[in-house]
Amino acid sequence: MLLFIVKRVLAVMPVVLGVSVICFLLVHIAPGDPLSAVLPLDASQQMASEMSALYGFDQPLVVQYGRWLLRALQGDLGVSIATGRPVLAEVGAAVVNSMILASAATLIGFTLGCVFGFIGGYHRGTVFDRLSSIASVLGVSVPNYWLGMVLVIVFSALLGWLPPTGAGPDGGATWRPDFEHLKYLLMPALTMAAIPMGIVARTVRALVGDILSQDFVMALRAKGMRETAVLAHVIKNAAPTALAVMGIQFGYLLGGSILIETVFAWPGSGLLLNTSIFQRDLPLLQGSILVLALFFVFLNLIVDVVQTLIDPRIRRF
Repeated sequence: MLLFIVKRVLAVMPVVLGVSVICFLLVHIAPGDPLSAVLPLDASQQMASEMSALYGFDQPLVVQYGRWLLRALQGDLGVSIATGRPVLAEVGAAVVNSMILASAATLIGFTLGCVFGFIGGYHRGTVFDRLSSIASVLGVSVPNYWLGMVLVIVFSALLGWLPPTGAGPDGGATWRPDFEHLKYLLMPALTMAAIPMGIVARTVRALVGDILSQDFVMALRAKGMRETAVLAHVIKNAAPTALAVMGIQFGYLLGGSILIETVFAWPGSGLLLNTSIFQRDLPLLQGSILVLALFFVFLNLIVDVVQTLIDPRIRRF
Protein backbone atom coordinates (compact mmCIF):
# COMPACT_ATOMS: atom_id res chain seq x y z
CA MET A 1 0.00 0.00 0.00
CA LEU A 2 2.84 2.41 0.88
CA LEU A 3 4.45 1.75 -2.52
CA PHE A 4 1.14 2.52 -4.24
CA ILE A 5 0.84 5.84 -2.37
CA VAL A 6 4.45 6.78 -3.26
CA LYS A 7 3.78 6.00 -6.94
CA ARG A 8 0.62 8.10 -6.93
CA VAL A 9 2.41 11.04 -5.25
CA LEU A 10 5.24 10.88 -7.83
CA ALA A 11 2.67 10.75 -10.63
CA VAL A 12 1.02 13.90 -9.26
CA MET A 13 4.22 15.98 -9.27
CA PRO A 14 4.27 16.69 -13.07
CA VAL A 15 0.58 17.59 -12.83
CA VAL A 16 1.33 20.07 -10.04
CA LEU A 17 4.11 21.68 -12.10
CA GLY A 18 1.83 21.88 -15.15
CA VAL A 19 -0.92 23.45 -13.03
CA SER A 20 1.49 26.13 -11.78
CA VAL A 21 2.55 26.99 -15.36
CA ILE A 22 -1.05 27.19 -16.57
CA CYS A 23 -2.12 29.31 -13.57
CA PHE A 24 0.75 31.72 -14.18
CA LEU A 25 0.16 32.03 -17.93
CA LEU A 26 -3.64 32.25 -17.80
CA VAL A 27 -3.63 35.57 -16.00
CA HIS A 28 -0.76 36.98 -18.06
CA ILE A 29 -2.43 36.38 -21.42
CA ALA A 30 -5.55 38.27 -20.29
CA PRO A 31 -5.88 41.69 -21.95
CA GLY A 32 -5.27 44.93 -20.03
CA ASP A 33 -2.73 46.29 -17.56
CA PRO A 34 -2.91 44.73 -14.05
CA LEU A 35 -1.57 47.97 -12.52
CA SER A 36 -4.57 49.93 -13.79
CA ALA A 37 -6.40 49.02 -10.55
CA VAL A 38 -3.90 50.83 -8.32
CA LEU A 39 -2.59 53.62 -10.53
CA PRO A 40 -4.51 56.93 -10.63
CA LEU A 41 -5.94 58.01 -13.97
CA ASP A 42 -3.41 60.84 -14.28
CA ALA A 43 -0.39 58.68 -13.30
CA SER A 44 2.86 59.65 -14.99
CA GLN A 45 4.96 57.24 -17.02
CA GLN A 46 7.62 57.32 -14.30
CA MET A 47 5.13 56.29 -11.64
CA ALA A 48 3.83 53.45 -13.84
CA SER A 49 7.41 52.24 -14.43
CA GLU A 50 8.20 52.33 -10.71
CA MET A 51 5.07 50.36 -9.85
CA SER A 52 5.81 47.86 -12.61
CA ALA A 53 9.34 47.34 -11.22
CA LEU A 54 7.95 47.05 -7.66
CA TYR A 55 5.66 44.15 -8.63
CA GLY A 56 8.27 42.63 -11.00
CA PHE A 57 6.16 43.13 -14.13
CA ASP A 58 9.16 44.67 -15.97
CA GLN A 59 11.03 41.33 -15.97
CA PRO A 60 10.81 38.67 -18.73
CA LEU A 61 7.97 36.19 -18.32
CA VAL A 62 10.32 33.27 -17.52
CA VAL A 63 12.01 35.27 -14.76
CA GLN A 64 8.62 36.30 -13.34
CA TYR A 65 7.47 32.65 -13.32
CA GLY A 66 10.68 31.43 -11.66
CA ARG A 67 10.47 34.05 -8.90
CA TRP A 68 6.74 33.47 -8.44
CA LEU A 69 7.21 29.69 -8.19
CA LEU A 70 10.05 29.98 -5.67
CA ARG A 71 8.00 32.31 -3.49
CA ALA A 72 4.96 30.04 -3.81
CA LEU A 73 6.99 27.04 -2.64
CA GLN A 74 7.89 29.05 0.47
CA GLY A 75 4.25 29.94 1.10
CA ASP A 76 4.53 33.49 -0.23
CA LEU A 77 1.95 34.19 -2.96
CA GLY A 78 2.66 37.94 -3.00
CA VAL A 79 0.60 40.94 -1.96
CA SER A 80 -2.81 41.91 -3.27
CA ILE A 81 -2.64 44.96 -5.54
CA ALA A 82 -6.09 46.16 -4.50
CA THR A 83 -5.93 45.71 -0.71
CA GLY A 84 -2.19 45.52 0.06
CA ARG A 85 -2.74 42.41 2.21
CA PRO A 86 -0.86 39.10 1.79
CA VAL A 87 -2.53 36.93 -0.85
CA LEU A 88 -2.13 33.75 1.22
CA ALA A 89 -4.09 35.25 4.13
CA GLU A 90 -6.93 36.41 1.86
CA VAL A 91 -7.06 33.12 -0.05
CA GLY A 92 -6.81 31.05 3.14
CA ALA A 93 -9.79 32.75 4.80
CA ALA A 94 -11.85 32.48 1.60
CA VAL A 95 -10.96 28.81 1.06
CA VAL A 96 -12.02 27.96 4.62
CA ASN A 97 -15.45 29.53 4.00
CA SER A 98 -15.73 27.73 0.65
CA MET A 99 -14.78 24.42 2.27
CA ILE A 100 -17.52 24.90 4.87
CA LEU A 101 -20.07 25.61 2.16
CA ALA A 102 -18.81 22.84 -0.15
CA SER A 103 -18.75 20.31 2.72
CA ALA A 104 -22.36 21.10 3.66
CA ALA A 105 -23.42 20.91 0.01
CA THR A 106 -21.50 17.65 -0.47
CA LEU A 107 -23.13 16.11 2.60
CA ILE A 108 -26.61 17.07 1.38
CA GLY A 109 -25.95 16.15 -2.25
CA PHE A 110 -24.23 12.83 -1.50
CA THR A 111 -26.88 11.74 1.01
CA LEU A 112 -29.87 12.62 -1.18
CA GLY A 113 -28.12 11.33 -4.32
CA CYS A 114 -27.35 7.95 -2.74
CA VAL A 115 -30.90 7.62 -1.35
CA PHE A 116 -32.55 8.49 -4.69
CA GLY A 117 -30.04 6.35 -6.62
CA PHE A 118 -30.45 3.27 -4.45
CA ILE A 119 -34.25 3.57 -4.48
CA GLY A 120 -34.28 3.96 -8.27
CA GLY A 121 -31.77 1.18 -8.91
CA TYR A 122 -33.30 -1.27 -6.42
CA HIS A 123 -36.88 -0.73 -7.61
CA ARG A 124 -36.33 -0.41 -11.37
CA GLY A 125 -39.45 0.37 -13.36
CA THR A 126 -41.61 1.27 -10.33
CA VAL A 127 -43.12 4.61 -9.36
CA PHE A 128 -40.23 5.11 -6.88
CA ASP A 129 -37.77 4.76 -9.76
CA ARG A 130 -39.64 7.37 -11.80
CA LEU A 131 -39.84 9.82 -8.88
CA SER A 132 -36.13 9.46 -8.08
CA SER A 133 -35.29 9.90 -11.79
CA ILE A 134 -37.37 13.10 -11.96
CA ALA A 135 -35.58 14.46 -8.86
CA SER A 136 -32.13 13.67 -10.29
CA VAL A 137 -32.93 15.15 -13.72
CA LEU A 138 -34.26 18.35 -12.09
CA GLY A 139 -31.10 18.59 -9.97
CA VAL A 140 -28.85 18.38 -13.03
CA SER A 141 -31.00 20.54 -15.32
CA VAL A 142 -32.01 23.54 -13.19
CA PRO A 143 -29.40 26.37 -13.30
CA ASN A 144 -28.08 26.74 -9.76
CA TYR A 145 -27.92 30.55 -9.81
CA TRP A 146 -31.64 30.61 -10.86
CA LEU A 147 -32.49 28.15 -8.08
CA GLY A 148 -30.59 30.37 -5.62
CA MET A 149 -32.55 33.45 -6.62
CA VAL A 150 -35.86 31.54 -6.32
CA LEU A 151 -34.93 30.36 -2.82
CA VAL A 152 -34.05 33.94 -1.81
CA ILE A 153 -37.39 35.24 -3.12
CA VAL A 154 -39.41 32.50 -1.37
CA PHE A 155 -37.62 32.00 1.96
CA SER A 156 -36.26 35.51 2.50
CA ALA A 157 -38.47 38.02 0.69
CA LEU A 158 -41.87 36.28 1.03
CA LEU A 159 -41.60 34.11 4.17
CA GLY A 160 -38.77 35.91 6.00
CA TRP A 161 -37.43 32.64 7.43
CA LEU A 162 -33.80 32.82 6.26
CA PRO A 163 -31.33 35.68 5.70
CA PRO A 164 -30.68 36.34 1.98
CA THR A 165 -26.93 37.09 1.95
CA GLY A 166 -23.74 36.98 4.02
CA ALA A 167 -22.11 34.45 6.34
CA GLY A 168 -23.39 35.67 9.71
CA PRO A 169 -25.54 38.23 11.56
CA ASP A 170 -22.54 40.46 12.33
CA GLY A 171 -21.76 40.94 8.63
CA GLY A 172 -18.26 39.49 9.06
CA ALA A 173 -16.47 36.92 6.91
CA THR A 174 -16.14 34.33 9.69
CA TRP A 175 -18.70 31.53 9.93
CA ARG A 176 -19.31 29.87 13.30
CA PRO A 177 -21.11 26.58 14.04
CA ASP A 178 -24.19 27.91 15.84
CA PHE A 179 -27.87 28.20 14.96
CA GLU A 180 -27.74 31.84 13.81
CA HIS A 181 -24.84 31.20 11.40
CA LEU A 182 -26.44 27.91 10.25
CA LYS A 183 -29.38 29.89 8.85
CA TYR A 184 -26.97 31.79 6.58
CA LEU A 185 -25.44 28.51 5.34
CA LEU A 186 -28.65 26.64 4.55
CA MET A 187 -29.81 28.26 1.29
CA PRO A 188 -26.41 28.43 -0.50
CA ALA A 189 -25.69 24.82 0.57
CA LEU A 190 -29.04 23.58 -0.75
CA THR A 191 -28.50 25.47 -4.01
CA MET A 192 -25.00 24.10 -4.45
CA ALA A 193 -26.10 20.53 -3.62
CA ALA A 194 -28.62 20.30 -6.47
CA ILE A 195 -26.20 19.35 -9.29
CA PRO A 196 -24.07 16.83 -7.31
CA MET A 197 -27.27 15.28 -5.98
CA GLY A 198 -28.52 14.68 -9.52
CA ILE A 199 -25.15 13.35 -10.78
CA VAL A 200 -24.67 11.00 -7.80
CA ALA A 201 -28.27 9.76 -8.02
CA ARG A 202 -27.96 8.88 -11.72
CA THR A 203 -24.56 7.24 -11.16
CA VAL A 204 -25.69 5.17 -8.16
CA ARG A 205 -28.93 4.14 -9.92
CA ALA A 206 -26.97 2.79 -12.89
CA LEU A 207 -24.40 1.08 -10.61
CA VAL A 208 -27.01 -0.61 -8.43
CA GLY A 209 -29.00 -1.81 -11.45
CA ASP A 210 -25.83 -3.23 -13.03
CA ILE A 211 -24.63 -4.95 -9.83
CA LEU A 212 -28.05 -6.49 -9.14
CA SER A 213 -27.98 -8.16 -12.57
CA GLN A 214 -24.60 -9.83 -11.95
CA ASP A 215 -24.24 -13.55 -11.30
CA PHE A 216 -22.81 -13.24 -7.79
CA VAL A 217 -25.96 -11.46 -6.56
CA MET A 218 -28.14 -14.28 -7.90
CA ALA A 219 -25.78 -16.76 -6.21
CA LEU A 220 -26.11 -14.93 -2.89
CA ARG A 221 -29.90 -15.01 -3.11
CA ALA A 222 -29.86 -18.69 -4.20
CA LYS A 223 -27.86 -19.48 -1.05
CA GLY A 224 -30.70 -18.00 1.01
CA MET A 225 -28.91 -14.85 2.11
CA ARG A 226 -31.20 -12.19 3.54
CA GLU A 227 -31.98 -9.17 1.35
CA THR A 228 -30.27 -6.76 3.79
CA ALA A 229 -27.04 -8.78 3.49
CA VAL A 230 -27.34 -8.74 -0.33
CA LEU A 231 -27.84 -4.98 -0.16
CA ALA A 232 -24.64 -4.67 1.91
CA HIS A 233 -22.71 -6.46 -0.88
CA VAL A 234 -24.26 -4.11 -3.46
CA ILE A 235 -23.27 -1.03 -1.45
CA LYS A 236 -19.69 -2.31 -1.04
CA ASN A 237 -19.33 -2.82 -4.80
CA ALA A 238 -20.92 0.54 -5.69
CA ALA A 239 -19.01 2.57 -3.07
CA PRO A 240 -15.66 3.08 -4.92
CA THR A 241 -17.27 4.55 -8.04
CA ALA A 242 -19.74 6.67 -6.05
CA LEU A 243 -16.87 7.95 -3.88
CA ALA A 244 -14.81 8.90 -6.95
CA VAL A 245 -17.73 10.81 -8.45
CA MET A 246 -18.37 12.65 -5.18
CA GLY A 247 -14.67 13.49 -4.79
CA ILE A 248 -14.63 15.13 -8.22
CA GLN A 249 -17.88 16.96 -7.44
CA PHE A 250 -16.40 18.28 -4.16
CA GLY A 251 -13.47 19.72 -6.12
CA TYR A 252 -15.86 21.33 -8.60
CA LEU A 253 -17.88 22.82 -5.75
CA LEU A 254 -14.78 24.48 -4.29
CA GLY A 255 -13.66 26.09 -7.54
CA GLY A 256 -16.90 26.40 -9.43
CA SER A 257 -19.07 28.22 -6.94
CA ILE A 258 -18.54 31.76 -8.27
CA LEU A 259 -22.18 32.30 -9.26
CA ILE A 260 -23.66 30.86 -6.06
CA GLU A 261 -21.27 32.73 -3.76
CA THR A 262 -21.97 35.94 -5.69
CA VAL A 263 -25.77 35.46 -5.47
CA PHE A 264 -25.60 34.88 -1.69
CA ALA A 265 -22.58 37.20 -1.06
CA TRP A 266 -20.86 34.25 0.63
CA PRO A 267 -17.24 35.30 1.44
CA GLY A 268 -15.58 32.29 -0.19
CA SER A 269 -13.06 31.61 -2.93
CA GLY A 270 -15.67 32.05 -5.69
CA LEU A 271 -16.57 35.57 -4.54
CA LEU A 272 -12.85 36.33 -4.07
CA LEU A 273 -12.13 35.20 -7.65
CA ASN A 274 -14.99 37.30 -8.96
CA THR A 275 -13.71 40.39 -7.10
CA SER A 276 -10.09 39.88 -8.17
CA ILE A 277 -11.14 39.52 -11.84
CA PHE A 278 -13.09 42.79 -11.83
CA GLN A 279 -10.30 44.60 -9.92
CA ARG A 280 -7.58 43.18 -12.21
CA ASP A 281 -5.76 42.02 -9.05
CA LEU A 282 -3.16 39.78 -10.72
CA PRO A 283 -1.35 38.35 -7.63
CA LEU A 284 -4.66 37.57 -5.89
CA LEU A 285 -6.04 35.95 -9.03
CA GLN A 286 -2.91 33.82 -9.49
CA GLY A 287 -2.86 32.75 -5.85
CA SER A 288 -6.56 31.88 -5.79
CA ILE A 289 -6.42 29.79 -8.95
CA LEU A 290 -3.23 28.02 -7.84
CA VAL A 291 -4.57 27.10 -4.39
CA LEU A 292 -7.88 25.83 -5.79
CA ALA A 293 -6.20 23.86 -8.59
CA LEU A 294 -3.73 22.23 -6.18
CA PHE A 295 -6.54 21.41 -3.79
CA PHE A 296 -8.41 19.70 -6.63
CA VAL A 297 -5.29 17.68 -7.59
CA PHE A 298 -4.59 16.50 -4.03
CA LEU A 299 -8.27 15.80 -3.42
CA ASN A 300 -8.21 13.36 -6.34
CA LEU A 301 -5.06 11.81 -4.89
CA ILE A 302 -6.85 11.23 -1.58
CA VAL A 303 -9.86 9.75 -3.40
CA ASP A 304 -7.54 7.35 -5.27
CA VAL A 305 -6.00 6.15 -2.00
CA VAL A 306 -9.38 5.76 -0.26
CA GLN A 307 -10.76 3.87 -3.28
CA THR A 308 -7.83 1.46 -3.06
CA LEU A 309 -8.44 0.93 0.65
CA ILE A 310 -12.10 0.07 -0.05
CA ASP A 311 -11.42 -2.09 -3.12
CA PRO A 312 -7.83 -3.52 -3.23
CA ARG A 313 -8.38 -4.74 -6.82
CA ILE A 314 -7.84 -1.13 -8.01
CA ARG A 315 -4.18 -1.38 -6.87
CA ARG A 316 -3.45 -3.78 -9.71
CA PHE A 317 -4.15 -1.16 -12.41
